[in-house]
Amino acid sequence: MLLREGNIRIPAGCAISGIMNKKGLLFSGDDIVKSIALMHERSNGLGGGFAAYGIYPEYKDLYAFHVFYHHSGAKEDTETFSKKHFDIKLSGEIPTRKVPSIKDVPIIWRYFVLPREDKLMEWGLAEEEFVVRCVMRINSNIDGAFVVSSGKNMGVFKGVGYPEDIGEFYMLDTYKAYIWTAHGRFPTNTPGWWGGAHPFTLLDWSVVHNGEISSYDANRRWIEMFGYKCTLQTDTEVITYIFDLLIRRHGLPLDIVVTALAAPLWDEIQRMDDERQELVKAIRAVYGSALINGPFSIILACKNGILALNDRIKLRPMVAATKGDFVFVASEESATRAVCPQPDRVWAPMGGEPVIALLEGVEDIWP
Repeated sequence: MLLREGNIRIPAGCAISGIMNKKGLLFSGDDIVKSIALMHERSNGLGGGFAAYGIYPEYKDLYAFHVFYHHSGAKEDTETFSKKHFDIKLSGEIPTRKVPSIKDVPIIWRYFVLPREDKLMEWGLAEEEFVVRCVMRINSNIDGAFVVSSGKNMGVFKGVGYPEDIGEFYMLDTYKAYIWTAHGRFPTNTPGWWGGAHPFTLLDWSVVHNGEISSYDANRRWIEMFGYKCTLQTDTEVITYIFDLLIRRHGLPLDIVVTALAAPLWDEIQRMDDERQELVKAIRAVYGSALINGPFSIILACKNGILALNDRIKLRPMVAATKGDFVFVASEESATRAVCPQPDRVWAPMGGEPVIALLEGVEDIWP
Protein backbone atom coordinates (compact mmCIF):
# COMPACT_ATOMS: atom_id res chain seq x y z
CA MET A 1 0.00 0.00 0.00
CA LEU A 2 1.31 3.44 -0.94
CA LEU A 3 1.59 6.03 1.83
CA ARG A 4 -0.08 9.30 0.92
CA GLU A 5 -0.16 12.76 2.41
CA GLY A 6 -2.71 13.53 5.08
CA ASN A 7 -5.49 16.05 5.04
CA ILE A 8 -3.17 19.00 5.67
CA ARG A 9 -1.69 20.58 2.55
CA ILE A 10 1.49 22.66 2.84
CA PRO A 11 2.30 23.66 -0.74
CA ALA A 12 5.53 25.43 0.25
CA GLY A 13 6.92 22.26 1.83
CA CYS A 14 9.96 20.23 0.73
CA ALA A 15 13.59 21.04 1.34
CA ILE A 16 16.65 20.82 -0.90
CA SER A 17 20.34 21.08 -0.13
CA GLY A 18 23.57 20.63 -2.05
CA ILE A 19 27.27 20.76 -1.20
CA MET A 20 30.11 20.59 -3.72
CA ASN A 21 33.89 20.79 -3.56
CA LYS A 22 35.18 22.34 -6.80
CA LYS A 23 38.57 20.64 -6.50
CA GLY A 24 36.92 17.22 -6.35
CA LEU A 25 37.87 16.65 -2.70
CA LEU A 26 35.89 13.75 -1.24
CA PHE A 27 34.06 14.31 2.06
CA SER A 28 31.66 12.15 4.03
CA GLY A 29 27.88 12.29 3.95
CA ASP A 30 27.67 13.61 7.51
CA ASP A 31 27.45 17.26 6.43
CA ILE A 32 24.68 16.85 3.89
CA VAL A 33 22.63 14.83 6.39
CA LYS A 34 23.14 17.54 9.01
CA SER A 35 22.16 20.25 6.51
CA ILE A 36 18.92 18.63 5.36
CA ALA A 37 18.02 17.53 8.90
CA LEU A 38 17.93 21.18 10.00
CA MET A 39 14.94 21.62 7.65
CA HIS A 40 13.05 18.72 9.21
CA GLU A 41 9.77 20.65 9.42
CA ARG A 42 9.71 21.22 5.67
CA SER A 43 9.02 17.51 5.04
CA ASN A 44 6.52 15.04 6.49
CA GLY A 45 8.33 11.71 6.47
CA LEU A 46 6.99 10.53 3.11
CA GLY A 47 10.25 10.92 1.24
CA GLY A 48 13.93 11.64 1.71
CA GLY A 49 16.95 11.04 -0.45
CA PHE A 50 20.51 11.84 -1.46
CA ALA A 51 22.70 11.82 -4.57
CA ALA A 52 26.44 11.32 -4.19
CA TYR A 53 29.22 11.71 -6.79
CA GLY A 54 32.65 10.10 -6.54
CA ILE A 55 31.59 7.25 -4.23
CA TYR A 56 32.78 4.36 -6.44
CA PRO A 57 36.32 5.27 -7.57
CA GLU A 58 37.32 1.61 -7.88
CA TYR A 59 34.46 1.09 -10.37
CA LYS A 60 34.49 4.54 -11.97
CA ASP A 61 34.33 3.22 -15.54
CA LEU A 62 31.25 1.08 -14.87
CA TYR A 63 27.60 2.11 -14.73
CA ALA A 64 26.31 1.74 -11.17
CA PHE A 65 22.66 0.67 -11.20
CA HIS A 66 20.78 1.12 -7.92
CA VAL A 67 17.45 -0.72 -8.20
CA PHE A 68 14.31 -1.12 -6.06
CA TYR A 69 12.31 -4.35 -6.31
CA HIS A 70 8.85 -4.76 -4.82
CA HIS A 71 9.07 -8.55 -5.07
CA SER A 72 11.55 -11.28 -5.98
CA GLY A 73 9.86 -11.87 -9.34
CA ALA A 74 10.72 -8.33 -10.42
CA LYS A 75 14.36 -8.94 -9.46
CA GLU A 76 14.45 -12.17 -11.45
CA ASP A 77 12.90 -10.53 -14.54
CA THR A 78 15.24 -7.52 -14.33
CA GLU A 79 18.34 -9.65 -13.98
CA THR A 80 17.27 -11.81 -16.92
CA PHE A 81 16.88 -8.65 -19.03
CA SER A 82 20.14 -7.17 -17.72
CA LYS A 83 22.21 -10.26 -18.49
CA LYS A 84 21.03 -10.11 -22.10
CA HIS A 85 22.08 -6.48 -22.48
CA PHE A 86 24.95 -5.89 -20.04
CA ASP A 87 28.10 -7.51 -18.73
CA ILE A 88 27.45 -7.53 -14.99
CA LYS A 89 30.83 -7.17 -13.30
CA LEU A 90 29.58 -7.13 -9.70
CA SER A 91 26.24 -7.12 -7.90
CA GLY A 92 24.88 -7.29 -4.38
CA GLU A 93 22.52 -5.85 -1.82
CA ILE A 94 23.15 -2.22 -0.86
CA PRO A 95 24.26 -2.15 2.81
CA THR A 96 21.73 -0.63 5.23
CA ARG A 97 21.19 -0.22 8.96
CA LYS A 98 18.08 -0.99 10.94
CA VAL A 99 16.22 2.26 11.60
CA PRO A 100 12.89 1.92 13.46
CA SER A 101 11.13 4.63 11.44
CA ILE A 102 12.05 3.12 8.05
CA LYS A 103 9.45 0.49 7.19
CA ASP A 104 8.09 -1.47 4.23
CA VAL A 105 11.57 -1.56 2.73
CA PRO A 106 11.79 -2.95 -0.82
CA ILE A 107 14.59 -5.20 -2.07
CA ILE A 108 17.46 -2.76 -2.70
CA TRP A 109 20.18 -4.01 -5.04
CA ARG A 110 23.28 -2.61 -6.74
CA TYR A 111 24.91 -3.66 -10.03
CA PHE A 112 28.12 -2.51 -11.72
CA VAL A 113 27.70 -3.07 -15.44
CA LEU A 114 28.86 -2.28 -18.98
CA PRO A 115 26.72 -2.55 -22.11
CA ARG A 116 27.43 -5.66 -24.17
CA GLU A 117 29.28 -4.85 -27.39
CA ASP A 118 27.07 -7.14 -29.47
CA LYS A 119 23.94 -5.36 -28.21
CA LEU A 120 25.41 -1.92 -28.95
CA MET A 121 26.04 -3.04 -32.52
CA GLU A 122 22.62 -4.66 -32.81
CA TRP A 123 20.79 -1.55 -31.57
CA GLY A 124 23.11 0.85 -33.42
CA LEU A 125 23.32 3.19 -30.43
CA ALA A 126 26.01 5.02 -28.54
CA GLU A 127 26.70 3.63 -25.06
CA GLU A 128 24.86 6.32 -23.09
CA GLU A 129 21.75 6.20 -25.26
CA PHE A 130 21.72 2.42 -24.97
CA VAL A 131 21.74 2.70 -21.17
CA VAL A 132 18.90 5.23 -21.27
CA ARG A 133 16.76 2.93 -23.44
CA CYS A 134 17.38 -0.01 -21.11
CA VAL A 135 16.49 2.02 -18.01
CA MET A 136 13.25 3.10 -19.67
CA ARG A 137 12.40 -0.50 -20.55
CA ILE A 138 12.99 -1.75 -17.01
CA ASN A 139 10.96 1.04 -15.40
CA SER A 140 8.03 0.81 -17.81
CA ASN A 141 7.90 -2.90 -18.68
CA ILE A 142 8.92 -4.82 -15.54
CA ASP A 143 6.27 -4.65 -12.84
CA GLY A 144 7.76 -3.83 -9.44
CA ALA A 145 11.24 -2.82 -10.66
CA PHE A 146 12.57 0.74 -10.59
CA VAL A 147 16.08 1.88 -11.52
CA VAL A 148 16.93 4.47 -8.87
CA SER A 149 20.20 5.62 -10.47
CA SER A 150 22.28 4.57 -13.47
CA GLY A 151 25.37 6.80 -13.65
CA LYS A 152 29.10 6.17 -13.33
CA ASN A 153 30.87 6.70 -10.00
CA MET A 154 27.66 8.01 -8.43
CA GLY A 155 24.54 6.72 -6.76
CA VAL A 156 21.20 7.71 -5.27
CA PHE A 157 19.97 6.64 -1.85
CA LYS A 158 16.31 7.40 -1.19
CA GLY A 159 13.12 6.09 0.35
CA VAL A 160 10.05 6.79 2.46
CA GLY A 161 11.10 8.54 5.65
CA TYR A 162 12.58 11.76 6.92
CA PRO A 163 15.88 12.48 5.13
CA GLU A 164 18.04 12.21 8.25
CA ASP A 165 16.58 8.73 8.90
CA ILE A 166 17.15 7.76 5.26
CA GLY A 167 20.78 8.90 5.63
CA GLU A 168 21.19 6.71 8.72
CA PHE A 169 19.45 3.80 7.00
CA TYR A 170 21.84 3.87 4.03
CA MET A 171 24.93 4.43 6.23
CA LEU A 172 25.91 7.59 4.37
CA ASP A 173 28.58 8.31 6.96
CA THR A 174 30.55 5.46 5.36
CA TYR A 175 30.56 7.07 1.88
CA LYS A 176 32.70 9.92 0.56
CA ALA A 177 31.78 12.14 -2.39
CA TYR A 178 32.73 15.51 -3.91
CA ILE A 179 29.09 16.42 -4.62
CA TRP A 180 26.16 15.66 -2.32
CA THR A 181 22.57 16.72 -2.86
CA ALA A 182 19.61 16.02 -0.59
CA HIS A 183 15.83 16.28 -0.48
CA GLY A 184 13.19 16.24 2.23
CA ARG A 185 9.77 15.61 0.73
CA PHE A 186 6.29 16.89 1.53
CA PRO A 187 4.18 15.39 -1.29
CA THR A 188 1.26 17.56 -2.31
CA ASN A 189 -0.24 16.06 -5.46
CA THR A 190 1.42 12.67 -5.80
CA PRO A 191 1.92 9.61 -3.58
CA GLY A 192 4.75 9.21 -1.13
CA TRP A 193 6.48 5.94 -2.06
CA TRP A 194 10.02 4.61 -2.39
CA GLY A 195 10.39 5.15 -6.13
CA GLY A 196 8.77 8.59 -5.95
CA ALA A 197 11.24 10.03 -3.45
CA HIS A 198 13.85 12.48 -4.77
CA PRO A 199 16.44 12.65 -6.31
CA PHE A 200 15.34 11.58 -9.79
CA THR A 201 18.09 10.47 -12.09
CA LEU A 202 19.19 9.32 -15.51
CA LEU A 203 22.80 8.47 -16.34
CA ASP A 204 24.89 10.96 -14.33
CA TRP A 205 22.04 13.47 -13.95
CA SER A 206 20.19 13.87 -10.67
CA VAL A 207 17.52 16.41 -9.71
CA VAL A 208 16.06 17.46 -6.36
CA HIS A 209 13.10 19.81 -6.49
CA ASN A 210 10.92 21.92 -4.21
CA GLY A 211 7.69 23.03 -5.85
CA GLU A 212 4.94 21.99 -8.21
CA ILE A 213 5.11 21.65 -12.00
CA SER A 214 1.76 22.92 -13.27
CA SER A 215 2.94 22.31 -16.85
CA TYR A 216 3.74 18.66 -16.08
CA ASP A 217 1.30 17.07 -18.55
CA ALA A 218 2.48 19.28 -21.42
CA ASN A 219 6.12 18.66 -20.50
CA ARG A 220 5.51 14.92 -20.16
CA ARG A 221 3.69 14.53 -23.49
CA TRP A 222 6.48 16.43 -25.24
CA ILE A 223 9.38 14.54 -23.66
CA GLU A 224 7.75 11.16 -24.33
CA MET A 225 7.86 11.99 -28.05
CA PHE A 226 11.63 11.48 -27.74
CA GLY A 227 11.38 8.01 -26.16
CA TYR A 228 11.43 8.91 -22.46
CA LYS A 229 8.88 7.24 -20.18
CA CYS A 230 7.53 8.97 -17.06
CA THR A 231 6.64 6.10 -14.74
CA LEU A 232 7.47 7.27 -11.20
CA GLN A 233 4.25 9.18 -10.38
CA THR A 234 6.00 12.45 -9.55
CA ASP A 235 6.27 15.64 -11.62
CA THR A 236 9.99 16.08 -10.89
CA GLU A 237 10.91 13.08 -13.03
CA VAL A 238 10.21 15.04 -16.21
CA ILE A 239 12.76 17.75 -15.29
CA THR A 240 15.58 15.21 -15.32
CA TYR A 241 14.61 13.98 -18.78
CA ILE A 242 14.33 17.51 -20.19
CA PHE A 243 17.89 18.27 -19.07
CA ASP A 244 19.11 15.02 -20.61
CA LEU A 245 17.38 15.75 -23.91
CA LEU A 246 18.50 19.36 -24.25
CA ILE A 247 22.08 18.98 -23.00
CA ARG A 248 23.19 15.44 -23.88
CA ARG A 249 21.11 14.71 -26.98
CA HIS A 250 20.62 18.18 -28.48
CA GLY A 251 23.97 19.53 -27.33
CA LEU A 252 22.64 22.91 -26.18
CA PRO A 253 24.81 25.15 -24.00
CA LEU A 254 23.70 25.56 -20.41
CA ASP A 255 22.57 29.18 -20.75
CA ILE A 256 20.20 28.22 -23.57
CA VAL A 257 18.80 25.34 -21.50
CA VAL A 258 18.19 27.65 -18.53
CA THR A 259 16.39 30.12 -20.81
CA ALA A 260 14.19 27.31 -22.16
CA LEU A 261 13.20 25.96 -18.73
CA ALA A 262 12.83 29.29 -16.89
CA ALA A 263 12.16 31.69 -19.75
CA PRO A 264 11.96 35.44 -19.08
CA LEU A 265 8.52 37.01 -19.06
CA TRP A 266 7.43 38.58 -22.33
CA ASP A 267 7.68 42.14 -20.98
CA GLU A 268 11.31 41.40 -20.04
CA ILE A 269 11.97 40.05 -23.52
CA GLN A 270 10.60 43.25 -25.07
CA ARG A 271 13.19 45.28 -23.13
CA MET A 272 16.15 43.24 -24.40
CA ASP A 273 18.45 44.41 -27.17
CA ASP A 274 17.52 43.17 -30.63
CA GLU A 275 20.07 40.35 -30.81
CA ARG A 276 19.21 38.90 -27.38
CA GLN A 277 15.49 39.36 -28.01
CA GLU A 278 15.71 37.41 -31.27
CA LEU A 279 17.57 34.57 -29.56
CA VAL A 280 15.14 34.28 -26.63
CA LYS A 281 12.14 34.38 -28.94
CA ALA A 282 13.68 31.59 -31.01
CA ILE A 283 14.23 29.49 -27.86
CA ARG A 284 10.61 30.07 -26.81
CA ALA A 285 9.42 29.05 -30.28
CA VAL A 286 11.51 25.89 -30.62
CA TYR A 287 11.52 24.71 -27.00
CA GLY A 288 8.23 26.10 -25.71
CA SER A 289 7.20 22.66 -24.50
CA ALA A 290 10.29 22.53 -22.26
CA LEU A 291 9.15 25.62 -20.36
CA ILE A 292 8.45 24.67 -16.74
CA ASN A 293 5.50 26.53 -15.26
CA GLY A 294 4.74 26.69 -11.59
CA PRO A 295 6.83 27.38 -8.49
CA PHE A 296 10.13 25.55 -8.27
CA SER A 297 13.65 25.54 -6.95
CA ILE A 298 15.88 22.73 -8.21
CA ILE A 299 19.42 21.46 -7.93
CA LEU A 300 20.69 19.58 -10.96
CA ALA A 301 23.90 17.61 -10.40
CA CYS A 302 26.14 15.59 -12.66
CA LYS A 303 29.75 14.44 -12.49
CA ASN A 304 31.08 17.84 -13.61
CA GLY A 305 29.17 20.10 -11.24
CA ILE A 306 25.83 21.50 -10.14
CA LEU A 307 23.22 23.91 -11.43
CA ALA A 308 20.71 25.49 -9.04
CA LEU A 309 17.71 27.33 -10.46
CA ASN A 310 14.53 29.07 -9.29
CA ASP A 311 11.38 29.64 -11.30
CA ARG A 312 11.35 32.97 -13.11
CA ILE A 313 9.38 34.83 -10.40
CA LYS A 314 11.03 33.03 -7.45
CA LEU A 315 8.04 31.40 -5.77
CA ARG A 316 10.25 28.95 -3.87
CA PRO A 317 13.19 29.83 -1.60
CA MET A 318 16.82 29.15 -2.46
CA VAL A 319 20.01 30.53 -0.93
CA ALA A 320 23.56 29.99 -2.19
CA ALA A 321 26.90 30.36 -0.41
CA THR A 322 30.61 29.75 -0.91
CA LYS A 323 33.51 28.99 1.41
CA GLY A 324 36.90 28.45 -0.21
CA ASP A 325 36.47 25.62 -2.72
CA PHE A 326 33.05 24.67 -1.37
CA VAL A 327 29.71 25.72 -2.86
CA PHE A 328 26.46 25.40 -0.92
CA VAL A 329 22.85 25.67 -2.09
CA ALA A 330 19.80 25.12 0.13
CA SER A 331 16.20 26.10 0.69
CA GLU A 332 17.25 28.02 3.80
CA GLU A 333 20.44 29.88 4.73
CA SER A 334 20.38 28.16 8.13
CA ALA A 335 20.85 24.77 6.42
CA THR A 336 24.17 25.98 5.05
CA ARG A 337 25.28 27.64 8.27
CA ALA A 338 24.61 24.37 10.11
CA VAL A 339 27.68 22.93 8.36
CA CYS A 340 29.50 26.15 7.40
CA PRO A 341 28.94 28.75 10.15
CA GLN A 342 30.97 31.51 8.46
CA PRO A 343 30.70 31.34 4.65
CA ASP A 344 32.70 33.77 2.52
CA ARG A 345 29.62 34.84 0.58
CA VAL A 346 25.86 34.31 0.90
CA TRP A 347 23.24 35.38 -1.64
CA ALA A 348 19.68 34.67 -2.76
CA PRO A 349 19.65 34.20 -6.55
CA MET A 350 17.01 36.06 -8.53
CA GLY A 351 14.22 34.18 -10.27
CA GLY A 352 15.57 32.44 -13.36
CA GLU A 353 19.16 33.29 -12.36
CA PRO A 354 21.25 30.09 -12.32
CA VAL A 355 23.91 29.20 -9.80
CA ILE A 356 26.52 27.15 -11.66
CA ALA A 357 29.49 25.46 -10.01
CA LEU A 358 31.86 23.30 -12.05
CA LEU A 359 34.83 21.17 -11.10
CA GLU A 360 38.16 22.93 -11.43
CA GLY A 361 39.43 22.58 -15.02
CA VAL A 362 36.01 21.66 -16.42
CA GLU A 363 34.40 24.02 -18.93
CA ASP A 364 30.85 22.66 -19.13
CA ILE A 365 28.45 20.63 -17.04
CA TRP A 366 28.40 17.87 -19.66
CA PRO A 367 31.48 16.71 -21.63
